[in-house]
Amino acid sequence: MTKMLEATSFGTTSTTDEVLSGVNLKGKRILVTGASAGLGVETVRSLAAHGAQVVGAARDLNKAKARTEQVQKEAAANGGSFELVELDLANLKSVRACADALLAKGEPFDVVIANAGVMATPFGHTADGFETQFGTNHLGHFVLVNRVASLIRAGGRLINLSSSGHRYANVDLDDPNFEGTPYEPFVAYGRSKTANILFAVAFDKRHRDRGVRAAAVHPGGILTELGRYVESGRLEKIVEEINQQLAAQGKGPFQWKSIAQGAATSVWAAVVAPADEIGGQYCENCHVGKTVPDDATITAVSEGVRGYALDPKNAQALWKKSEELVGESF
Repeated sequence: MTKMLEATSFGTTSTTDEVLSGVNLKGKRILVTGASAGLGVETVRSLAAHGAQVVGAARDLNKAKARTEQVQKEAAANGGSFELVELDLANLKSVRACADALLAKGEPFDVVIANAGVMATPFGHTADGFETQFGTNHLGHFVLVNRVASLIRAGGRLINLSSSGHRYANVDLDDPNFEGTPYEPFVAYGRSKTANILFAVAFDKRHRDRGVRAAAVHPGGILTELGRYVESGRLEKIVEEINQQLAAQGKGPFQWKSIAQGAATSVWAAVVAPADEIGGQYCENCHVGKTVPDDATITAVSEGVRGYALDPKNAQALWKKSEELVGESF
């Protein structure tokens, strides 16, 4: 935030360190969920290495501690700090305990990055009986973020990690737990990732008057632990289909991003991009994504956002339904 860089100078291959080059985050306090693997570890590392005080939330603290040794070293070397807190997004008792502990501490945040998530899991339920992906990816974050919203400083931001996977499905507010719909892992993933965008849209609308903005980001195609539930051959098949479409358009084949490239859009949206540019938007490849028709043919992993995911009425309906499901009003 110290040195505002030209927002258009970053793109698909930009890394976290490139995006944060020359940026001093001393005095900034940032909460990041999912700080035990992949994008979460790289996100906390890059922010702490630029002087931020980072709080990483993780379900398995032992795993997180082992994975973030480098984060501690880089934080100490650059005037930042890093601490871990326990958070199981698939258990609202844990979510509320985490939020209560942060509120009791009373230290404000400049940014909250809702990074944690699961993808294409087998059919199952969270501790509270919600479909696993919707319950973990959306409802867990919905309760956590709304409970700690008072700690987000004026001028602060909420960044929700979504995915181009939102194109697989709009939210289904009549049947969020697949009680009457046949379960399909990627449809459930799509619903949860659409919910992540809609939550950002609604949160942005509610908090922008006090200078707090929210955005959703798609990190790109990255091979991380997120894919551990995907059936063998499924990702390869998706990539093959995308490559056929790209070839038909005379474009080169799909390239996986590195983890440092994948986390770049999160940190760009969190501390580099102008707040008014990203507020209420969906970002990818370090820029604001364009809106594409709901029935657009998928021709790339990063190709914009479906209109239903930015629809304010849809966002408000999801907020209301989410409050009903978790038994809490915000």
